[in-house]
Amino acid sequence: MNLFEKFDIETDNKHLYEIAFTHASYSTYHGLDYNYERLEFLGDSVLSLIVSEYLFNKYPEYEEGQLTKIRSNFVCQNALIYYSHKLGLQEYLKVSHEEKSLTKNEVLSITADLFESFLGAMFIDKGMEYAKDFIANNIFKYIDQKRVFFEDYKSQMKEYGDANEVTISYEVLKEYGVPHDKTFIMACLIDGKEMGVGRGKNKKEAEQAAAKGAMRKLKIWRK
Repeated sequence: MNLFEKFDIETDNKHLYEIAFTHASYSTYHGLDYNYERLEFLGDSVLSLIVSEYLFNKYPEYEEGQLTKIRSNFVCQNALIYYSHKLGLQEYLKVSHEEKSLTKNEVLSITADLFESFLGAMFIDKGMEYAKDFIANNIFKYIDQKRVFFEDYKSQMKEYGDANEVTISYEVLKEYGVPHDKTFIMACLIDGKEMGVGRGKNKKEAEQAAAKGAMRKLKIWRK
């Protein structure tokens, strides 16, 4: 089934959606002057706004910090990957067959990107209300279910450090990749001693993974 039939989209701008699923490697290989990165940038902001408004209305008693924490769970990379796979967006991705160096992390990152670029295309083509309906039909149910996509392992490690009077810190062990698609490897240190190592597409994500590894090693795993 093609994209427009699957999502019941009527449009005169099919090329916009073609851009939304075009990876930079495909553009480079085929000499195209577009890829999904600009739409991804836009979709990120649209998603954040729509989710923020929903949380603002759903939890009138919550303060800014509480709302920010809840929102981060539903717009994080793990959440985007989940949404994208549930919708089958990866089926429409255009990536160069010559691009053989994609790591598992890069593939997951691309999957997350697609949800935002697709949303960005819908916003431009159909407007904010259409984008809100799409998010309401596909995302709000997870908010209502209080689905957990993001676990704050760093905060848990900080609690451990405070309780045991030890210093928790993080250190970059390695970083590689092109500027717009880097991978970081971080270590979680306890009083300067390496206790956990993790990787991610940015430092914060890698720190969370490292903290998770440290919790496992310390046998203070909570999940």
